[in-house]
Amino acid sequence: MEIGFPIAFIVHGTPASHQAKRAASKEAWKELVRDASRAAVPDPRFASEDRIAVTLYYFPGEPMEGDIDNIVKLVLDALVRHIHLDDRQVERVVVQKFEPSKAFPFGQASPTLRQAMDGDKPLLYVRVSADPFEDLT
Repeated sequence: MEIGFPIAFIVHGTPASHQAKRAASKEAWKELVRDASRAAVPDPRFASEDRIAVTLYYFPGEPMEGDIDNIVKLVLDALVRHIHLDDRQVERVVVQKFEPSKAFPFGQASPTLRQAMDGDKPLLYVRVSADPFEDLT
């Protein structure tokens, strides 16, 4: 079965950094991402060969201490062979944090994004699209 893009899902918890010293914490985070993506795209299905764009919105429960860019690699790695075949297919990554004191009004939030905005924090909203040029016009 082919994946019907775009897909969106929520990963509950604080993302692990790819610079984390404990391999177990990195693997645990990747497994959380995989589990959440499997709920959005259940088996059986084929990983996509398409070019993709990934959007990551992190909603921490309090001001974030680490760097936002350090959460990207583990999320992309977690999706390999499940959503896409190889990281080389990723042509665009949008990553942003939305700390509690810095609200941002989304004009047309999808149901999954609305759930992320209203849900218990911390959490990561993930959206994967087969259109790396969406929203660029």
